[in-house]
Amino acid sequence: MIDKELLPIPGFHGAREALERDEGGIRISALWLAKGKKSGRIAEITALAKARGIPVTFKAPQDLDRLAPGVAHQGIMALAAPFAYRSLEEIADHAFQADGPALLLALDHITDEGNLSSLIRSSAFFGVHGIIIPKDRSAQITPTVLKRSSGACVHIPITRVVNMARALTLLNKQGFWIIGTSPPAPPDQEQDRTKGTGAATIYHFDWNRPVVLVLGNEQRGLGRAVAKQCHHMVGIPARGRVESLNVSMAGAVILSEISRQRG
Repeated sequence: MIDKELLPIPGFHGAREALERDEGGIRISALWLAKGKKSGRIAEITALAKARGIPVTFKAPQDLDRLAPGVAHQGIMALAAPFAYRSLEEIADHAFQADGPALLLALDHITDEGNLSSLIRSSAFFGVHGIIIPKDRSAQITPTVLKRSSGACVHIPITRVVNMARALTLLNKQGFWIIGTSPPAPPDQEQDRTKGTGAATIYHFDWNRPVVLVLGNEQRGLGRAVAKQCHHMVGIPARGRVESLNVSMAGAVILSEISRQRG
């Protein structure tokens, strides 16, 4: 039996990232391995756990299945204290203390765990300083998200807020530019419109400033109250016959352009 409050982290990559890092909101207390499973990965993860003084226990495969139903755990399951969400003030301070302009990602009711996982992974890759998600009607940090993000949650602080629009208002007062996303502009309309009411393309917008990039819900986009908090709207110009991108793909494209501009 284990404490029901413990958070299972299934799979080699997620467990290894959590064992190697003390960042983020994850603290490992135990490692479970499936009995009879031998591989180089098992040996590596066992050595990491023992080096950290974390107990290793061999369990029947079905015991691991029960901890994370429907998730491919590869015979490896790290057990952690409940995910430690940070406060909004903490991630704002962390962003301003980092090298270069501050960059936060706000997710306005992203509901699909796969999209959340991908956005966390992209954020860690492109150097986002923190992620903001709502407490309600939004995907949260679960074993599935930990597995799909390959442990990227340990690299980036994440906060949950009751009211996203209010959180953005507070960040605006601290000096952040709140930048929302809109549908892509057709090529013949691609121009710099950052001073008007329309959306600029992400390639014409100047990202060298403290930014909160806001991505909207998979179906509805940005909520009205959240959109009102945005200083500008940006879009990805469509070149081909597909008119839109999945939100996680769009987020990665925009973060890549921010990284490019910031050098």
